[in-house]
Amino acid sequence: MEPSERMRRVLGGVGTTRGEPLWSHRAAWDELLVPVSAEAGRVGLDLGEGWPERWTVTWKTGGDQVCCPVRDLARTPMADGDPIRCFSWRRDQRHRPGLQFMVSTGRHHGAESLEEARLLLALDFAGDLVDVVSQPMRLRFGTADKRRSHTPDFLAVTRQGVWMIDVRPESLIKEKDRESFAAAAEVALACGWHYVVVARWRDHVSSALDAFSSQRRPLSDPLGLRPALLASARQELTFGELTATATYEPLARAQLLHLLWHRRLGVDIAQPLADRSPVLAAPGAVA
Repeated sequence: MEPSERMRRVLGGVGTTRGEPLWSHRAAWDELLVPVSAEAGRVGLDLGEGWPERWTVTWKTGGDQVCCPVRDLARTPMADGDPIRCFSWRRDQRHRPGLQFMVSTGRHHGAESLEEARLLLALDFAGDLVDVVSQPMRLRFGTADKRRSHTPDFLAVTRQGVWMIDVRPESLIKEKDRESFAAAAEVALACGWHYVVVARWRDHVSSALDAFSSQRRPLSDPLGLRPALLASARQELTFGELTATATYEPLARAQLLHLLWHRRLGVDIAQPLADRSPVLAAPGAVA
């Protein structure tokens, strides 16, 4: 469903300039972020003939560690593995590890920082996710003068392909990190996977996903509000206008957030979520 002239006016106003909308109900998860390139780190890598045989990967399955050359990694069922290392908690650490529940898998998954938890939330919302493994492997790779190791943060299996993912705020990325990221990118390419470094989210995305996620779990609808809200959304109303169509506005807001999380409705998450946010009904959306 494309926005009408009325919707375009609500989105940007007459005579104003703004970027293209990022509709939440059809955005892929990688469209929500601002990635950084790993290309600069390739300079010092040992990528001579036969490197997939010299570089190795270690992962854990059933409590045992298994090692293989990168050449054989693509044939390995990595999604069945366990984290290669355990999470640690101590009073003086600066990052905040924890467990993030994911609706897509029905399980909790480990995250070593708030940034990693945000990534899991984005994957859960828009990743078309099958499964995800935290700290899935330890990569041993060669550089011009030594061998190094790197543990990617996540391996995500989606219906659109496999993603190897590293998470590092842009301001904290050092030259050594870029080399590690470049090595991980080469391994992903050799396996036919995608690779990305999550360094920054697009403006307003994190706050919108936080709002949607408050109603991501199963939610009953004893008053039968959803069918009417979906029908009203086809009239291209704003979030505030939609809530006003219901007798019980607070309950309508909860149901709208639930429908937004499950991508039956969409808003432009390139802009702050507010009562003035235009809402679109996803094609074929049912209550």
